[in-house]
Amino acid sequence: MGGFTLRGTRPLNARQLYFVKPRQVEIREQQLPSLQPDQVLVKNLYSNISAGTEMLVYRGQLPDDMALDESLAAFEKQRINYPLQYGYACVGLIEEAGKDVDAACVGKTVFSFQPHASHHVCSMDAVIPLPEGIDSKEAVFLANMETAVNLVQDGNPRLGERVVALGQGIVGLLVSSVLAEFPLAGLYAVESIEGRRALSGQAGAHGTFSPDSDFDINALQEKLKLKEAYGGADVVFELTGSPAALNLAIDLCAYSGRIVVGSWYGTKSAQINLGERFHRNRMTLVSSQVSTIAPELSGRWDKPRRFSVAWDIIKKCQPAQFISHSLPFDQADEAYRLLDESPQDTTQIIFDYQDLS
Repeated sequence: MGGFTLRGTRPLNARQLYFVKPRQVEIREQQLPSLQPDQVLVKNLYSNISAGTEMLVYRGQLPDDMALDESLAAFEKQRINYPLQYGYACVGLIEEAGKDVDAACVGKTVFSFQPHASHHVCSMDAVIPLPEGIDSKEAVFLANMETAVNLVQDGNPRLGERVVALGQGIVGLLVSSVLAEFPLAGLYAVESIEGRRALSGQAGAHGTFSPDSDFDINALQEKLKLKEAYGGADVVFELTGSPAALNLAIDLCAYSGRIVVGSWYGTKSAQINLGERFHRNRMTLVSSQVSTIAPELSGRWDKPRRFSVAWDIIKKCQPAQFISHSLPFDQADEAYRLLDESPQDTTQIIFDYQDLS
């Protein structure tokens, strides 16, 4: 088994990331609980920072009257009170297995929805083995790719439609990658950061436009045939994290079009114009969140089926191309400060644990 231990009972300290107050993180050493019969010990290789949700935690912009994510066992009943752990995209190696777990799992590479840490203990049912042919750095995008698949399913794009994605952060880029598989009349992205506009083309967008340029917005309106009968975007995905972007979504949306809201705004709010175009054009605002399956799909789809699709798209689009920084876990403070102060220099930051013992 090389460096792996089977059915071990030795105590182990893990290095864990804590958000201790707004704009302050610490790495603390904590002893992990004893391994239970149905559990495994995982040593992480990489974990993925969710720039949207985690920056709300980092900046203190989460509502304080709700749980972090009741759909994930790692955060069950955990309220939003500092200090707290967060993160939900880890890839690592199973080092130990409880007595009720098949010994063959030891040494396997798995994905898990766990906070950032060097090691974690969880139920074997809570890890997802990597399919053959998927690299660990690609696998760390599983949670975000599942989100992208869910968003596209909720938007339900159809043959020949015009689609706009507002925001080309990592989720926006993955949504563009999924939409590029569809026979659309046009796939357009709106993004304020120049470097991300370039990546959007790699993801498959037919054109990318700056929301800060009147010339660009006019050009996008021409692409959407907005001033013509039956013009406008059939589907608009709002993925910027800024509620004010909903006004642009309404401006670009067609009669009876769908606006899919994939952003989580936390405590942020903005004045939205629901008069004029929205009121007269029968637009639909769709709330999209990955924790559940859309009711109209739940009779045929479950989480394993959606994960299977996400793995297939990861193989096709190779999202590791969007990693801008791979930082040692010890540099966590630098990672969050970079995301907070210099978002124009980042696309996706991941933590690398391989130098930790």
